[in-house]
Amino acid sequence: MAPSSADLTRSGDTGERARQIVEVLVDAFGDLMEADAEAFRTKFRKMAADPFAFYRGSAPLFYADMATSRDPWSDERTSRVWIHGDLHAENFGTYMDSTGRIVFDVNDFDEAYLGHVSWDLRRFVASFALMAWRKAFSDGVIADLIRVYLDAWLDQVEAFSRSDADREFALTVHNTEGAVRALVQETATRTRLSLLDRMTVVERHERRFVDGSRNRRLDDAERREVLEALERYKDTLPPRPWRREVAYGVKDLIGTGGFGIGSAGLPAYNVLLEGYDEALENDVVLSVKQANVPAPSRIVTDRRIREYFAHEGHRTVTSQRALQSHTSQFLGHTEIRGTGFVVAELSPYELDLDWEDLTEPDEIRPVLVQLGRATAKLHCVGDADSDHDLVPFQTEEAVLTMIGDRRAEFVADLVEFARSYALRTMEDHRLFVDAFRAGQIPGISSSD
Repeated sequence: MAPSSADLTRSGDTGERARQIVEVLVDAFGDLMEADAEAFRTKFRKMAADPFAFYRGSAPLFYADMATSRDPWSDERTSRVWIHGDLHAENFGTYMDSTGRIVFDVNDFDEAYLGHVSWDLRRFVASFALMAWRKAFSDGVIADLIRVYLDAWLDQVEAFSRSDADREFALTVHNTEGAVRALVQETATRTRLSLLDRMTVVERHERRFVDGSRNRRLDDAERREVLEALERYKDTLPPRPWRREVAYGVKDLIGTGGFGIGSAGLPAYNVLLEGYDEALENDVVLSVKQANVPAPSRIVTDRRIREYFAHEGHRTVTSQRALQSHTSQFLGHTEIRGTGFVVAELSPYELDLDWEDLTEPDEIRPVLVQLGRATAKLHCVGDADSDHDLVPFQTEEAVLTMIGDRRAEFVADLVEFARSYALRTMEDHRLFVDAFRAGQIPGISSSD
């Protein structure tokens, strides 16, 4: 997978590309970088680790490239469907839905928005090419595995076009295999008590959060702000009856940091609630995290979409409910000082798919079939059957009409995109690291 000059210089010389990388990252994250330079220095050091880590943390750069690229797989309808926005290989895992099923699905909806359905597919296949390169797979093997994913996506989209049950479709222990089924089974063994034991202590017969380097106690004014925000959050919850009722009495409240490469610098809080009964083992932990501007929205200029959402917390929750049927009963949103926050349970029943031990193509092939099916479900549930009017048509019908008899051409185009964009990302990663080391990222990097 050696880079060619054609692959690496399509956007101009390397100096111009390096400047573009820095400008896009500063434009996307500048306010957060200024608010918490240390968190972003940590984020960027993690991105510097390898090309895949850089790709995960640089979604705005991907969309800047999409804005200047011709998309032959987009028309009036398929350019305006719900998309995940950051569909890379590590954004799949398990969760417990509102009916009590443990489901394997796409996760992390921070970047979800409306846009080209092909953007999700392009972002995923390029990420997989980068991951597969780390496993030393040949170009031919990588291309074959990407075809498996795309064929599974297309087959499932076609299946949804013949059925009205797309919102009830789920990948569970009953219809999965291999590493995916093992992950679902492992998730079922976890308990809420084990999560509580990791995050809390019991003193004088009361549970509270442990004190740690990432946790901070709030002063009276900030605590009052968050408690008032939690009261507003209750009004955004889905209608009752819920599977199980919770009192929503707050037992403890702490401030904490952002989560993951994508959430650096975002204010967050953890809330300990009285659980389903007075037993200490049933307490519930909520995350209250500031929502960020989604990367696709930087190139989608439709005002009707922007004006549909009250704030980014509302946008994130609306997106997740559209893309992930039967979402958790705790998912909601609120505002603190005029800024949108997402409120969700920190659930013990959430595990990410771990690629580390998947080392052979024969192990990965069935995984990609299931990822393709999960991606198709993601795209097809958030349409005219949802409780919003932003996508007033059936996504599956729009996709199949757009592709028509060009299925082989469609697959071949995305396979080639995966190869070429992975090569570009490898070079972008080098340019980013050089810029970071040379102190060229304002307020973050240092040449010392």
